[in-house]
Amino acid sequence: LSDELRHELWQTAEALMASVSYRNAGTVEFIFDADEQKFYFLEVNTRLQVEHGVSEEVWGVDIVEWMLKLASKNLDDIQKRRAKLKAKGHAVQVRIYAEDPLQDFRPSAGLLSYVDYPSRDKLRIDTWVESGIEVPALFDPMIAKVIVHNDTRTDALSSLDEALSHSTFYGIETNLEYVREIINSDTCKHGKLLTNTLANFDFAGHSISVLQSGTMTTIQDWPGRTGLWHVGVPPSGPMDSLNFRLANKLLGNANDAAGFELTLNGPQLLFNSDTRIALTGAVIEAKLNNNPIPMFESIDISAGDELTLGKIKGDGARAYLAVQGGIQCPSYLESKSTFTLGQFGGHNGRALQVGDVLRLSPHAAENTAPINMPSSDRPLFTNEWQIRVIYGPHGAPDFFTNDDIQTFFDADWEVHYNSSRTGVRLIGPKPEWARETGGEAGLHPSNIHDNAYAFGSIDFTGDMPVILGPDGPSLGGFVCPATVIQADLWKLGQLKAGAKIKFVPVTIAEAVNAEKTQLQQVEKLSVETQVAATMASNVVAEKSPIIETQSLMGEDLVFRVAGDHFLLVELGPLELDIARRFRVHALMLWLEENRVAGLRELTPGIRSLQIHYDSQTISLQNVIDLVKKAEHALEAKENKRVPSRIVHIPLSWDDDACREAVEKYTQSVRPGAPWCPSNIEFIRRINGLKDIDAVKDIVFNASYLVMGLGDVYLGAPVATPTDPRHRLVTTKYNPARTWTAENSVGIGGAYMCIYGMEGPGGYQFIGRTLQMWNRYRQTDYFSEPWLLRFFDQVRFYEVDHEELNEIRQKFPLGQFPLKIEETEFDLDEYIEQLNDQKEDIDQFQKTRSEAFKQELEQWRVDGQLTYEQPESIGDTDKEDTLPEGSTSVDSPVSGNVWKICCEQGSDVKRGDVLAILESMKMEIEIHAPCNGRVEKINKPQGQAVKTGQSLIWLSEQ
Repeated sequence: LSDELRHELWQTAEALMASVSYRNAGTVEFIFDADEQKFYFLEVNTRLQVEHGVSEEVWGVDIVEWMLKLASKNLDDIQKRRAKLKAKGHAVQVRIYAEDPLQDFRPSAGLLSYVDYPSRDKLRIDTWVESGIEVPALFDPMIAKVIVHNDTRTDALSSLDEALSHSTFYGIETNLEYVREIINSDTCKHGKLLTNTLANFDFAGHSISVLQSGTMTTIQDWPGRTGLWHVGVPPSGPMDSLNFRLANKLLGNANDAAGFELTLNGPQLLFNSDTRIALTGAVIEAKLNNNPIPMFESIDISAGDELTLGKIKGDGARAYLAVQGGIQCPSYLESKSTFTLGQFGGHNGRALQVGDVLRLSPHAAENTAPINMPSSDRPLFTNEWQIRVIYGPHGAPDFFTNDDIQTFFDADWEVHYNSSRTGVRLIGPKPEWARETGGEAGLHPSNIHDNAYAFGSIDFTGDMPVILGPDGPSLGGFVCPATVIQADLWKLGQLKAGAKIKFVPVTIAEAVNAEKTQLQQVEKLSVETQVAATMASNVVAEKSPIIETQSLMGEDLVFRVAGDHFLLVELGPLELDIARRFRVHALMLWLEENRVAGLRELTPGIRSLQIHYDSQTISLQNVIDLVKKAEHALEAKENKRVPSRIVHIPLSWDDDACREAVEKYTQSVRPGAPWCPSNIEFIRRINGLKDIDAVKDIVFNASYLVMGLGDVYLGAPVATPTDPRHRLVTTKYNPARTWTAENSVGIGGAYMCIYGMEGPGGYQFIGRTLQMWNRYRQTDYFSEPWLLRFFDQVRFYEVDHEELNEIRQKFPLGQFPLKIEETEFDLDEYIEQLNDQKEDIDQFQKTRSEAFKQELEQWRVDGQLTYEQPESIGDTDKEDTLPEGSTSVDSPVSGNVWKICCEQGSDVKRGDVLAILESMKMEIEIHAPCNGRVEKINKPQGQAVKTGQSLIWLSEQ
């Protein structure tokens, strides 16, 4: 090398070694391209030994130095150095490939949702993959080399197996388990392993292969993902936890063992090893090797058996399949439950697909007699459900009228087709409402300042109630007149479209006792699910969900009951006040610092704090007494400064993804809604602004103070402008959208929200931004999966749609810089600014209020003040007689015709997609059963349809 090149090499090496010095071991391999006269390098974070072995171990950076000295001719005579080296110990290497050994080593491309391997002395792992990496199909299948060194060959093999046992490459199939069996075989241990011996190596694997996936088959565990309600992470877990727990109990599994939830249609599974299974829940077609098998009974499985699970028959919507030892998949945030909207947990954060391979416990089934539950001991299924609830947290006379509450409990509610694990929508009578609007919280009287929801809350999103499910949001701005008790939450999982519901009010004491009894019954494998009404609905209407009122720092502290596991504590009047949010924060911190047994989670809202507690451990009264104790402690101490970061983030104004969501809404939810087709024009009109540019100026000049996280999942902020002149007040969608693109930005009431993930929503769109949640990686901005913190200040700057797409690709990888300013929010200073600007603020609010009233009056004139819900899907349309020689293509589910993919008179081939239905938040393709011509389309796009109704007539060809 020339002197110039040697100098360049040394400079590069010094810089590189400095950059890796903090790591356990950093090595850099240099390659010199003689044609280009350039150096290239590859950084490898491993501990190495010099080829042929060394007398003592050396660090990688020493190896680099040795290599560089050799290249620059500054090293001692190589032959003399060689004489001092002595080979020592034994090394073994295995290579991990993205291949399926059970499918003749078929390549296995796809997402690696979880990658983890140990760091050990004498262990080297060379790999290019990490969690969240997509292994492409057009690539060499090798994903890792694992090398160990030890004193003896036996110790080396043992160390290698130990390292592999703590290594995980999850999401696609690899040969990891295969190579572990090889190195533990007698052939390998005795040193007789040859290439041709692998051809006869018998490998089974402890796994299940998915031959058909079913409609919606997911992995769940119980009680799911807990402790993260305050940042918008739902518990997930089985929607019917009762039958899920019974399935595990039949196998002697741990309570938290992961199993399968099967919705409407089950999968077809091939078992690659012996095990034992149990099926519970709604009756489902079930065959093992084409022979019918019973439910609610443990059944032995042999390697090679095929289990075929067909349709749910009769009443109920979900069945559960448990496997002995549980499904073996990585935990995400301490749970294996699948949260499909968040794309994490379970198998790659999604429902099962054909070709998936799922790991089982390596322990064979115990040699014990099968266990079964007699029919008399099993849960009862029906199409007319009685569900016990606690009245509250919101009721009459402040939000609903007494007649509203009476009607709510008297009504027979019907399950809407657009229901899912997120929430069960209901068709029934509309409330009269006790107020005209929600004020600052929104135009509709159902709108309130955001507070945390309890599990099983019956949430009025406008005029339509939704029972929030295990994948529902933690925070929102709608009133909830009742909450399903813990012992009856399982019933939500069995509500199919068209089912009827009667809500039965009970007391807190009755609810606590019901849960206690149910826990005992699960242990005994004998359950009683009949419901007896104990409180007349007319008595409930005369009561109040407010159980006590105290004082905190000069304001009313209101205690609202929210089911038998949640208490909602509200502070002050129904107004947006940042000072009030400070007091809520102080209360939360005190309870965290003085935590008692049974206290589970604390979730703040705008002017409230939700306390989640275990009513089997601590009583409601004891929780209230604890808050009173906090009240006295806080009276003498009020912190008026909090840490606050100013976070500058890009915003694509009126983004394409927002327009698509509006289009879907107008087509399948509410055509002609007053906020459509342009949410921004609606914001302009309802706030009395002269043009859309005025809306835009306000948004980009505002500083939004984060007052809550998880408003619509996964660290999504609910924030309000610190300057009241930047508070654009709107109503929320009524009813809510069924789909919103991830990281859409919306305004609802006086609040801005950034949607943490794809899902439903009700805020009026202004644009889209970068990720609030990072599923797989820690970066400079993601020490936790969520980006923002309480009391951060968000400020937007404009980018276009294409630029945002590029930013969204880079940001989760840590490749896009954010401007973040560390500061402090001073409450006294802020109040002083408000006083100085009072005249301008009052004028802005007056103009906004007048425009708000004008919009409300126009809604009255147009008949849009309330929303007329769609006709009950239980009403059967009269159908024409099918012509002779024609085939009727019928709907397999109750739902909505999302799209018609053919035209009357067109020719179609067998298997062509004729239509796409929307049901339970899923899109279901309807295929042509034969070649033919489309004679008639019976259900046009956007129309509701029930199971068995004719969609299309085909004349066969």
